[in-house]
Amino acid sequence: MTKQLQRNLRKQVAPYEKANIKDSIRQLINTIGPFLILWILAYQSLSISYFLSFGFIIVAAGFLVRIFIIFHDCCHFAFFKNRTANKVLGTITGILTLFPYSQWQHDHSIHHATSSNLDKRGTGDIWVLTVDEYLAEPLVRRIAYRIYRNPFVMFGIGPIYEFLIKNRFNKKGARRNERINTYITNLSIVVLITFLCWTLGTQSFLLIQGPIFLISGSLGIWLFYVQHTFEDSYFEENKDWDYVKAAVEGSSFYKLPKLLQWLTGNIGYHHVHHLSPRVPNYKLEEVHNNTEPLQNVPTITLATSLKSLTFRLWDTQNKRFVGFNYLSKVTK
Repeated sequence: MTKQLQRNLRKQVAPYEKANIKDSIRQLINTIGPFLILWILAYQSLSISYFLSFGFIIVAAGFLVRIFIIFHDCCHFAFFKNRTANKVLGTITGILTLFPYSQWQHDHSIHHATSSNLDKRGTGDIWVLTVDEYLAEPLVRRIAYRIYRNPFVMFGIGPIYEFLIKNRFNKKGARRNERINTYITNLSIVVLITFLCWTLGTQSFLLIQGPIFLISGSLGIWLFYVQHTFEDSYFEENKDWDYVKAAVEGSSFYKLPKLLQWLTGNIGYHHVHHLSPRVPNYKLEEVHNNTEPLQNVPTITLATSLKSLTFRLWDTQNKRFVGFNYLSKVTK
């Protein structure tokens, strides 16, 4: 892709970088409203059957993912035109999803600025080693990396560590507004949980919110993982790295069934999002459909995305993801 084509592509997408207040309010209503209703139904169903409750819990978890997408848009100042409105709503949705708004916004901005850059890994992304790096690591680090990349750890233990523990603490050197926002978020979470346990009972709260958290958390990490971990992705050293290429070649188009696409706030159009984070989630599909170059990007489906579970290392020689079994070929 030439520089001129890249500039033209950015110009084509630019008109969509404006939030529509009616669409944003509509999405708030059709997302948070159903989530609260499903939560209440799950609670009321406990007296009948936990299996019935669990049905509502599964759907509620999907809506919590959708709430996170709204939070995510707020972090990019994409959900509302007004920055303060984004911050307020982002903090509220961050409380519901257990994410401190200012802290995550900072890390996620770094992720966008460095995605697929081999020399700037480590903030806001998943731990990725190249084949050569892995072979050069001491045994303890290689074992740690294998444990980290294990699906049970990444999608099972991962949400518990990332959302419940890591998100509760400020990083060293965090700015004052980040620290304060994290304190406000943590205090609000404690107050909300205490109130719900007091009014509904601790057991009832945990039976409902526990699986909602685990299911939505696992789905969230899966979406983030699969949208950057596909066979012919894009990684380059800083001297050769290009923002537009990283967006359209290093971020996948996750083609989901319409219902799942709606529940996940169109985040499957991740190539569009990385190209222009200011495009609201409800416009991502429109950008993809109306911008021809974006229709010829790496595409994965529910079925083909499962293959990404076997991808563990980046092969800089062949520029593709490989599994650990590939090591036997290069160490002979």
